[in-house]
Parts: sequence; structure tokens; C-alpha cells
Amino acid sequence: MRVSSIAVAVALLCATPSYGADVKTMLAAPRQRIEMADYRAIGHLVRVQANGIRISYPITIKAHWFPGVLRVYMELGTGSKTGTNPVSSFFHLPAHILLEMRPNGRNVVQIAHPGDANPVILPFDKWSDGPLGAGFSYEDFLEAQYFWPGQTPQDKAMFGARDCDVVKSTPGAVDKTHYTEVTNWLDHDIGFPVYVEKTLKGGTVKEFTYFGLRQNGGVWSAHQVEAKIRGQAGSTLLIIDRGTPKANLSLNDFSSAQLTHF
Repeated sequence: MRVSSIAVAVALLCATPSYGADVKTMLAAPRQRIEMADYRAIGHLVRVQANGIRISYPITIKAHWFPGVLRVYMELGTGSKTGTNPVSSFFHLPAHILLEMRPNGRNVVQIAHPGDANPVILPFDKWSDGPLGAGFSYEDFLEAQYFWPGQTPQDKAMFGARDCDVVKSTPGAVDKTHYTEVTNWLDHDIGFPVYVEKTLKGGTVKEFTYFGLRQNGGVWSAHQVEAKIRGQAGSTLLIIDRGTPKANLSLNDFSSAQLTHF
């Protein structure tokens, strides 16, 4: 299995006249992808610093949709520069993280580090950060925007060579999020995102570009996702090396015992 990003220099967004698409139809594929999630993926979360130096952190992700809730479990290890021995980091790693996304907005993030007897519930004000900083925040792994009550179709657009359905999503009063809106460019044929813009409450825009889209076992995913904060140098990459699209996961794979076992 692969997860998301695009190895092209610059993608052009060319708006065309509105075509009156049904937003419910446009969101059917991404919602179904989440509600049928049952995958295991192994790869790296890479911090690309402003000077171009890359520090790579091994990551394992497990995700499964249970009735009414998506659970995402992540194991993140210590970092290393390419071609060098492991290096220390100011990030508190290794860490195990459990994220729960409910369409009713009642989301939960738990985190554990070596030596913890029990996982700790992460306060909401920390959700806009992430294991490597703000590039990939904790809530970015949940894709809750597809279930928000405010869904508005935008003008059809091209992103690179892909014909896209564009949807602007806005949260409701009960949705726990640091974003005021999220705009998704979804490939018209497969309903998978190729580009996403997320606007934080302070006005900062984060850009996510998806590369290497492919289908495995009937499941669409991408090889790499690049997250950039508009106006800032550097980025964060989520790179998936291998995985299983149908992993037959159970509740035991997301237990507190799993979180605190290092």
C-alpha cells in the first residue's frame, strides 16, 4: 500500500466555469475510503529544514474504521540524517499516538512515551502541533473535514494534468479543529485528493500535495504527501514504503497496552 505526494516542480491550478456537481456525490469516495479503512503502512516522516537538511523518522501507521469511529495508531521512532548515525532531536520521540475521529466531532488524541504507565490525552490546544512540529499536525492524520456539516462545491479545476472536483469544507460548532476551512482538490475519476489547502484560525494556510497515486487491492492511496506552510521555508514529507490495504485489524491493535508497549 502507498499513501501520498507528486514529483513535479509546480502544478498549475486553472479554474473553469462551475458545473453544478452534487457535493454529496463528490464526497462519496473520500468518505467511503475512510469508512472502509483497514490498513497498515510502514514508511518515514521526514522533516526538510529551511537549509535543505532532511531528518527522517521511521513511522508505522495502522488504521481501521469501527462503527462510528476511525482509529489511527502511529509508532514514530527517533530520527536520523541520511547516511549518518541516529541523531538526537528536540522532538519527544519515540512516541506512540492513537487518534480517534468521529463524524460527530468528538475526536480524541492520546500519546505515550517510553516509561509511561498509561497514555495521556493530548489537550486540544496541542492538536495544531504534531510529532515533528506544525507541518503535519495530529488532526491532519484524521481527515475529519469530509464529515463536517459545511460542504460547498467550488468551480471545477485542473491540478497539473488532473481534472478535479473542488470542495470547500467548514466545521460545525461541535467539531474540534484548529481550521476554519479546508479546500480539497479531488481527482474527478477516483475521488482521491491530489492537493489540499487548510486555513488555520489565525489565517495561516497549509498546503498538502499528494504524489504517486496508485490502487492496491481496490484501495487508492499515494506514495508520498508533502506538507508546506505557505510563506515558510522547509516542509514535512510523509513517505510510505510498503503496507497492507486490508490488514484485518481488531480493537486489540489500538488498545492502551499497545500504546505503552515499547
